[in-house]
Amino acid sequence: MSAVLSPEGVAHGRARRGVRRRVVLAVLALVLVGAYAVSLMVGQTFYGPGEVVDVILGETVPGASFTVGELRLPRASLAVLAGLAFGMAGTTFQTMLRNPLASPDIIGISTGASAAAVFAIVTLSLTETAVSFLAIAAALATALLIYTLSFKDGIVGTRLILIGIGVDAMLHSVVAYLIVQAAEWDLQVAMRWLAGSVNGATWDAVTPLAVATVVLVPLLLGWGRDLDLLQLGDDTAAALGVRVERTRLVVIVAAVGLLAFATAATGPIAFVAFLAGPIAARLVGPGGSLLLPAGLVGAVLVLVADLVGQFAFGTRYPVGVVTGVLGAPYLVYLLIRTNRSGGSL
Repeated sequence: MSAVLSPEGVAHGRARRGVRRRVVLAVLALVLVGAYAVSLMVGQTFYGPGEVVDVILGETVPGASFTVGELRLPRASLAVLAGLAFGMAGTTFQTMLRNPLASPDIIGISTGASAAAVFAIVTLSLTETAVSFLAIAAALATALLIYTLSFKDGIVGTRLILIGIGVDAMLHSVVAYLIVQAAEWDLQVAMRWLAGSVNGATWDAVTPLAVATVVLVPLLLGWGRDLDLLQLGDDTAAALGVRVERTRLVVIVAAVGLLAFATAATGPIAFVAFLAGPIAARLVGPGGSLLLPAGLVGAVLVLVADLVGQFAFGTRYPVGVVTGVLGAPYLVYLLIRTNRSGGSL
């Protein structure tokens, strides 16, 4: 005979999950603050916490004002904002489509931005700002194309993922063709962008992403409950009062906007959008929205991966190389596990 939970037992379970969630969020925030502080202090020259705080407060500190204020601070800030954006965008798609493979860098949206950026660099020789705007527009256009091709009496997750993978493959072919045709100097610039990097970050690159984050993150969090209810299926969600297509459209636009601005600022940092949601789910457990935990996990991943790429090896590697090394084995594991369980996309 199966046990029936009493109302007190249900309430106790919810309370425990709530405590676990708050503890995990607090720990992630502390790790993020610690990694951010380390990234500002450590480099070819070490600056103590007092000097870093003085620079942040606007005081002039010989050496540190330039190194911390103009080099390390925008770099660390860009890493945090990009990781937050990638993490929230990835878990939005994974939650909405109820599939861990439904990540923007798996279903072609990031590749759309990459193809446009490489075209702008190699063929049009555009400025960095123009490249960023074109990448944003291409990410939005790619998402619209995938959504349109997938729509048939609503959106089915499997159909959208398969179409997205096909679009991703075609866009990768475009990128490969452009790279083959590129001149030597343009090739170097394009490859640096494709690797995904926060090297050479400036406040000009941070500001648009910061504005997009301030606007779009609250929008996503405000629709978090309806997004979670979509996991129950369209009919059930509609019965619970969710306006399904409106919710889906709003969260897609917000998530793609975050992804587009982050990709335009840093390039496609591999697998952060893919990894952040599953890691957050393991940490916080069942119940509650994954948007904020995934955003914090994404920010920690990018910031720590950048520190590892800078200081853990004899050669400095872009952050996208480090996250790619972490994400590729997980993707293979996920595919093998899905195949063995007889599941499908």
